[in-house]
Amino acid sequence: MQFRQKALSNLQSPEELDLPVRFARPQGLLVLLVTVLVLAGASYWAVTGKVSSKLSAPGVLTHAQGSYLLQSPVAGQVTEVLADEGDMLRAGAPLLKVRTERGDRAVRAVAAGRVTTLTAKIGSVVVTGKDVATVERIDSADEPLVAMLYVPGSNGATVPVGSSVDLKVQSAPTQRYGVLRGTVQAVGRAQQTQQQITGFLGNSQLGAQFSKEGQPVAVMVRLDKSATTKSGYQWSSDQGPPYRVASMTMAEGAIHLPAERPIDWLLP
Repeated sequence: MQFRQKALSNLQSPEELDLPVRFARPQGLLVLLVTVLVLAGASYWAVTGKVSSKLSAPGVLTHAQGSYLLQSPVAGQVTEVLADEGDMLRAGAPLLKVRTERGDRAVRAVAAGRVTTLTAKIGSVVVTGKDVATVERIDSADEPLVAMLYVPGSNGATVPVGSSVDLKVQSAPTQRYGVLRGTVQAVGRAQQTQQQITGFLGNSQLGAQFSKEGQPVAVMVRLDKSATTKSGYQWSSDQGPPYRVASMTMAEGAIHLPAERPIDWLLP
């Protein structure tokens, strides 16, 4: 109690009133000033700055109408193959002849297109519903390619139509020929099942590959054309590859998303 009374007496002593009060050291003021400037700069950048981002997605070069698996409507032995891979077929054109218990039956194209794979051979036995060929739905041999990218379902809504896309094409080494340029033409409204992807691409392996991480959203990319390249499309290099890229070539797309303000990440 004596110590406390002595401290109060010293505090109330008139001799102490003339002493200067030190609020902060000069070094502390410098740190405070720098902190304020940094916070002000960060706030200004958060409001006025722009941050761009990319969304990567696997895909394949194909045609806008896709492909379909041609299945045998009958069971029997293949006696004749009437088309080769690469041939153009009109809708209803015969592709195979199959000998059944009721005589020879033709397996016909469901829709016009080009035969890309032919699994049935003369002498092979087929059952009803067996895949015998893959037919690409095109009206002419020079129909332009598109890239179908399969974006994770949770990111599908972030992709706007008109976004630029850089495509790494498996048959054209990026280090040598650069990337293929494209533009988002359409974005699917619903997530795709493995069966839907298989039905569009006519390839069950790709259907499984593109859906292994869940049901994706399909993004169609229009390839930018060029009159000066051998492929007919625009590349990041001057000429691109000295050959045409083929349908069903694997690709990896980088979609350029719209730039955002950093403050938008904090707003609901």
